[in-house]
Amino acid sequence: MDNSVPRPLKITILSCSLDPESRSRDLGREAERFLQAQGCVPQFIDLRDFRLPEFDNSACYDDPAYVHLHQAVRDADGIVLVVPIYNWSIGSAAKNLIELTGATGAGGRKSAWFDQIVTFVCAGGLPHSYMAYGATAMSLMLDFKCVINPYAVYATERDWGNGIMSDVLSVRFRKTLEVKLEIASLLKARRYTSDWEI
Repeated sequence: MDNSVPRPLKITILSCSLDPESRSRDLGREAERFLQAQGCVPQFIDLRDFRLPEFDNSACYDDPAYVHLHQAVRDADGIVLVVPIYNWSIGSAAKNLIELTGATGAGGRKSAWFDQIVTFVCAGGLPHSYMAYGATAMSLMLDFKCVINPYAVYATERDWGNGIMSDVLSVRFRKTLEVKLEIASLLKARRYTSDWEI
């Protein structure tokens, strides 16, 4: 009988807005507090703290930011991808991050995203952009065989009052992260690993 205590889930939170007054970053910090309260080990990464190189499939791999971010994605039990929505898609900083840490090639590089469990937490301006992260979710699933949490957060200005989440947003936010943790816990024992394949 194995009485060992399971290792706490390590969850990387990637805050991908460069806006100094970002609402999505606030959501990321809320996620960090929630995950800590659930006994997880969250790692909050704010892309404002890095001068992320543009993805050129060459010199970008020599940048220290590449090494740090690749490891943070690769070694996590799950990712919370916290993104602003601009022009019906995720912000360009998030796209650049995925390209940088998702590339493979010479030198034994391998995408950090293979088989990751990804949850989207989005902040947008208008309610009707709530599916704007969908193309990125599909790309992560098809390219890297990521498991996409079917629950996501999409928040707009009307979901906040005096810096406090509305009751509707709070319920959705909590359920999204609870589902994420359940999926991550169940998949810790999976035996398969993925690589580039159709």
